[in-house]
Amino acid sequence: MNKPRIIVTGGSGKAGKWILKHFVEQNYEVVNLDMKLPDEPVCRTIITDLNDLGQVHNALAPFSGGARKEAAGIVHFAAIPQAYTHPNDVCFRNNVMITNNILEAAANLGIGKAVLASSESSYGICFAAEFFEPQYLPVDEDHPQLPEDSYGLSKVVNEVTAEAFHRRTGMQVISFRLGNILVPESYAQLKQNFDQTEARKRILWSYIDARDVAIACRLAIEKDGLGAQALNLAADDISSDRTTRELVERYLPGVKDIRIPLEGRVSLLSNAKVKQLLGWQQRYKLMEQ
Repeated sequence: MNKPRIIVTGGSGKAGKWILKHFVEQNYEVVNLDMKLPDEPVCRTIITDLNDLGQVHNALAPFSGGARKEAAGIVHFAAIPQAYTHPNDVCFRNNVMITNNILEAAANLGIGKAVLASSESSYGICFAAEFFEPQYLPVDEDHPQLPEDSYGLSKVVNEVTAEAFHRRTGMQVISFRLGNILVPESYAQLKQNFDQTEARKRILWSYIDARDVAIACRLAIEKDGLGAQALNLAADDISSDRTTRELVERYLPGVKDIRIPLEGRVSLLSNAKVKQLLGWQQRYKLMEQ
């Protein structure tokens, strides 16, 4: 029996390499599209400029049409990964164009499922010129998206692009609004710097392990009938050794609409919807690593 095939973009990046590993471990045939080779050659990589629709189309063409070669879907994580590392126009153009190209090529070739890396930064708090508090807690998918920066704006546009492709083709597209991604080697340093709690205020002390991200990507590919959805993907707990109530009282005193009990170290970025739709559960917790 042939293995199911999955296409990953950005598999040479921080979260991407864990996505590659997870799909390989789950008995998928994995192909990585990226501008550079990953540190560990766990699967085939095709060096591809995702800003060039022709290159994307040609890279994907062998994995479409016919049950023998057809891809189960695309997990698109290639991007400029944060604001202000590049000029604003470069960040916006790159992140929007490569997402459009991936979805356009997938639609043209009949690849029916995609997963996109959106971000909690789309809510606008993370990179705002002046910090502002969320309108309510925990922040869920209905909270207004108010980005000021080109990175957060690119994520909002990509989510809208996903909806457009779903309307046009019926393609299933899941956009994960990711919390701060941690990899195993991140944990020791983070724990040593718990005294820098205020520095993580803008991400509401959220985090998500890259291995949990990989699991969510697979679940989104394996489930049918989801349409176009944007889902928060964050840990159940926070990246601080303080209690959530203490953090809210000290750093978010203006938020009066609090919709969950602030018990223990409960997350302020709601993951209820991803659990409901995908059956996802967190496996990797900060305090257990």
